[in-house]
Amino acid sequence: MKSVIDNTDLEILKLLQDDARISVKSISEKVYISQPTVSARIEEMTKKGIIKGYFTEIDDSVFNDNIKAYIDMEVSPERKEELYSLLKESKQVLECNRVTGEYSLLIKVVFKNTVDMDKFINTLQHYGRTKTQIVFSTVISRRGVIL
Repeated sequence: MKSVIDNTDLEILKLLQDDARISVKSISEKVYISQPTVSARIEEMTKKGIIKGYFTEIDDSVFNDNIKAYIDMEVSPERKEELYSLLKESKQVLECNRVTGEYSLLIKVVFKNTVDMDKFINTLQHYGRTKTQIVFSTVISRRGVIL
């Protein structure tokens, strides 16, 4: 990836990662290039897929009834595309990763209650074996990548 971007792009990415709402003017002042150049670089990194989006991190403690969990799942290769479609359509699925180890997927989910979670897990079990871990608290929340 370093061959695709230079040090100025890295500085812009660091600033955006720390505060996605930072103004182009502020970035321009910090990296010592013009505002149009900053805008062009951001646009180019977006076109290349280096910048994939901008996010708002919401304090989930505001929503006291949300239950966050991680589901380990083993799925047979012939059923995975069908399962991926289900997971993509499920708003409760925050993230899904293919992983090594005993299980092939690690799915991050959130539900309003255990009844809804139980129904979802029962649906998943039509595709393979699951193991669920419910989150009690989060010590470190979402971080950016190391640049």
